[in-house]
Amino acid sequence: MKKKIVLVAVASFVLASCYLAHAQEARIFPRIGVLSPGFPGVSSPQLEGFRQGLVELGYAAGKNIAIDYRFAEGKLDRLIDLAAELVRLKVDVILASGGTPAILAAKKATSTIPIVFPVVGDPVALGLVDSLARPGGNITGFTIMTPELSGKRLEILKEAVPRTKQVAVLGQEGNAFSAFDFKTLQAPASALGLHLHQINVRSAEDFESAFAKMTGAVRANALFLQPGAVINDNGKHIADLAIKNRLPAIYDSKELPEAGVLMSYGSDRFDLGRRAATYVDKILKGAKPAELPVQQPMKFEFVVNLKTAKQIGVTVPPNVLARADRVIR
Repeated sequence: MKKKIVLVAVASFVLASCYLAHAQEARIFPRIGVLSPGFPGVSSPQLEGFRQGLVELGYAAGKNIAIDYRFAEGKLDRLIDLAAELVRLKVDVILASGGTPAILAAKKATSTIPIVFPVVGDPVALGLVDSLARPGGNITGFTIMTPELSGKRLEILKEAVPRTKQVAVLGQEGNAFSAFDFKTLQAPASALGLHLHQINVRSAEDFESAFAKMTGAVRANALFLQPGAVINDNGKHIADLAIKNRLPAIYDSKELPEAGVLMSYGSDRFDLGRRAATYVDKILKGAKPAELPVQQPMKFEFVVNLKTAKQIGVTVPPNVLARADRVIR
């Protein structure tokens, strides 16, 4: 009987030791949680930049860092549960990628785990931070200055296509920033003599009906694309529909002109993702998000796709082309 008790005790000790060793091994590396509204496997400049930034800082997944990815696959209502999963995993920091919905979901899930956003339109207006210089709380990152740059994109669209009067504004349903951005567009649109029509989609399945509305009831002669995962992840589909309907379109990131949209003007998403890695590094080394000011873009790019211009029957004026950083021919 005593021998049996000893054997049980030894077995229990071995199991406990193994569990402890496994737990310690699991926490050897800092853990980064990545929350995205997009799809795994779909190219994301900010995530690619983030990974590159980690490499430049000496991090290698599985060697001295662990990364847990959670993708909502275009379903924004999944972000809350996915953020909660990352919190249960006790990650050391969360990278809320892909814009406002992911950031708000992460914010709702935790007030203690540091959150870094590589891209957001206006973090102060959205209540994410107290100010750019002093974020406060557990959130910080990088802004793409959407309120300031959205008006500039409308101006470029009007210059490139002077006949523009009715502009369809395509955004993502459920993205809090789409409504805010639409409001900020009213003043510059009025100054340019433009009439804006908000059209929101939930998923790629809604694009056909959205374009039918643009060319039907709205009678749009130009398209303004708002930042959002459903737009980012379906650039080729959107470009094909814009060309088919002969709609000159502008976006805030070069990936869509590369897919066939007419133009883009905005910040370099890859560079912002790369810079976000430096903030994650600082946090892992002890810095507090409240001590890291929200930074603005350092690189901007204006891209024009002349192949698309020819397909939709638009002649981009020479003075507009002269300002382009890149022309796709």
